[in-house]
Amino acid sequence: MPDILSLSKLKILIISHNRIRYLDLSVFKFNQELEYLDLSHNNLEKISCHPTLNLKHLDLSFNAFDALPICQEFGNMSQLEFLGLSATQLQKSSVQSITRLHISKVLLVLGDTYGEREDAESLQDLKTQSLHIVFPTGKKFHFNLDVSVSTTVSLELSNIKCVLDDNGCSYFENVLSKLQKNSRLSNLTLNNIEITWNSFITILQLVWRTNIEYFSISNMKLQGYLDSRDFDYSDTSLKTLSIHKVVHDVFSLPQGYVYKILSNMNIQHLTVSAAHMVHMVCPSQISPFLYLNFSSNLLTDTVFKNCTNLANLKTLILQKNQLKELINIVHMTQEMKSLQQLDVSQNSLVYDESEGNCPWARNLLSLNMSSNILTDSVFRCLPPRIKVLDLHNNRIRSIPKDVTGLETLQELNLASNSLAHLPGCGILSSLSILIIDYNSISNPSADFFQSCQKIRSLKAGNNPFQCSCELREFIQSVGQVSSDVVEGWPESYKCDYPESYKGTPLKDFHVSELSCNTALLIVTIVVPGLVLAVAVTVLCIYLDLPWYLRMVCQWTQTRRRARNVPLEERQRTLQFHAFISYSGHDSAWVKNELIPNLEKEDIRICLHERNFVAGKSIVENIINCIEKSYKSIFVLSPNFVQSEWCHYELYFAHHNLFHEGSDNLILILLEPIPQYSIPSSYHKLRALMAQRTYLEWPKEKSKHGLFWANLRASINIKLMGKAAEVLYTEI
Repeated sequence: MPDILSLSKLKILIISHNRIRYLDLSVFKFNQELEYLDLSHNNLEKISCHPTLNLKHLDLSFNAFDALPICQEFGNMSQLEFLGLSATQLQKSSVQSITRLHISKVLLVLGDTYGEREDAESLQDLKTQSLHIVFPTGKKFHFNLDVSVSTTVSLELSNIKCVLDDNGCSYFENVLSKLQKNSRLSNLTLNNIEITWNSFITILQLVWRTNIEYFSISNMKLQGYLDSRDFDYSDTSLKTLSIHKVVHDVFSLPQGYVYKILSNMNIQHLTVSAAHMVHMVCPSQISPFLYLNFSSNLLTDTVFKNCTNLANLKTLILQKNQLKELINIVHMTQEMKSLQQLDVSQNSLVYDESEGNCPWARNLLSLNMSSNILTDSVFRCLPPRIKVLDLHNNRIRSIPKDVTGLETLQELNLASNSLAHLPGCGILSSLSILIIDYNSISNPSADFFQSCQKIRSLKAGNNPFQCSCELREFIQSVGQVSSDVVEGWPESYKCDYPESYKGTPLKDFHVSELSCNTALLIVTIVVPGLVLAVAVTVLCIYLDLPWYLRMVCQWTQTRRRARNVPLEERQRTLQFHAFISYSGHDSAWVKNELIPNLEKEDIRICLHERNFVAGKSIVENIINCIEKSYKSIFVLSPNFVQSEWCHYELYFAHHNLFHEGSDNLILILLEPIPQYSIPSSYHKLRALMAQRTYLEWPKEKSKHGLFWANLRASINIKLMGKAAEVLYTEI
């Protein structure tokens, strides 16, 4: 192993399950910090020692050593806690070098050729707290070995095979009988044991008379028949008997006798699991049993029926049996006055509400009914003082809201059911631990943590979460509690719907406040809309928009009718040189100055007294007069801006200007008009006065001639219509 030489800091080296045949421990002379060396399951036959190793763990078991591979140098391993050995023969001198060490555990694996010598062998010189001896696999137990090591507290023996012959299990019984000399031994474990029924009872009786307190048997095969005999329960130190995984090839046994021996044992803890038991009888008197474990058997609802002698029992485990009716289990516990923990998981239990009340044992605090066929109705059949309840892997869809009597419940496991909602704590006022993962919860309530003030642990991952606004509130509430409260966050909490978010961790799911808050969304849309509507309304009123709309409608209708008249005919309909618009307060100047000076030059003036058509609206008559006139003259003065009809006439004339594309407006400023006196609704007048040139009526008479010459020049045109007619409107 040249590569190991350079690993000066190496502490752990495992090279088990290889084909190493020889090892020189000096190869580790540069690995001064090596503490753990595992060389088990190789083909080692010999090792050469090295004086400098000081290991804590050395495993040389399951190799091909003949004698125990113990070097003199092992005696200097003052830190050695575990020593694994293998050999085919045991010599007392082999362990002399390590007798000064106090090893925590020694594993001794005996080779296939062990036992060929008939001499008695002993391990009494070993000093270890725990000794595990593995006898040859498949070989009859004809060994004469004293395993009563004086310092051993725990002894484990593996591969014990007794056959049906004259001696039975006498060799093994002889080994066990020597354990009475060891006053410190308190734990005995037998693994992979094949014995007769009679020898099994004999072994129990032998152990009963020792100082052993904890006796465990696992992987046991029973053969032969059983002779009925009395079992002596007196003078025992045994507290716990555990029997696990038993098979037997004889079924015509007096099973009642076996059940009687087991049920009447005056010990505190009894476990018989995976033993194909079909029944268990009630003890014949008040039993000291505190703990019974009959898991993985074939027990039915009739077990311990009407049994009154288990008044001291605190824990009963009936997991993985053939239990069917929950109400039968309830009645079974009724006489178990001290029962606090019950496990009936992995059965086929059902409950029907019509079966009436459930008189559970009043002191029952912990109940495991997981992996059954229970539905929502089970919440109406629970112990009155229950604190821990496991109902995972059932058929529960919800917790009925009218259930009572769950005020003491502190831990609830509802994983792997079909719940669609995260339950609140209204009826679970003391709940501190809730496991509800692997259900059908899509939108857990954001009020959960507010409802469950005492919750210390919530496990709700691996549900089909629907990433929506409702879930957003739950995510926010998770962020407000301690990170230790929500187990599996954020790894087990992912979006399942919609597809665009599938697989996204909930902590990475973000949606805006606006899209989730309906009230805020309404305010955001409606308020600006209302403000805009109010603003438009105010603006319409301020700018007299309704009037403009009506006028546009009238203008459009008139223009539509005019559009149906041919162009030459429209030109022939131009009957007047000018249409005059003025205020009634300025009528004196118009009648005395303007009209006489224009008409004497043969200029036709449109007057409403003669030309307005009866039956038509004033607006339509105004539009017709403007269209039949070459020019529209507006006499501007402070009185003009106060007249509404003047405003209308100006509007239509201006509109006609843009429609016809001609310069048909003539503005005469009779008197100066201050800007502040022009109403805001007269914005067209403001624009015209700012953009267009107007004729100003001079106060000096010497300038009047020029004024009239300019005015007549602007309206001089040859008309094709009928004789001159004068029409003027007085507003």
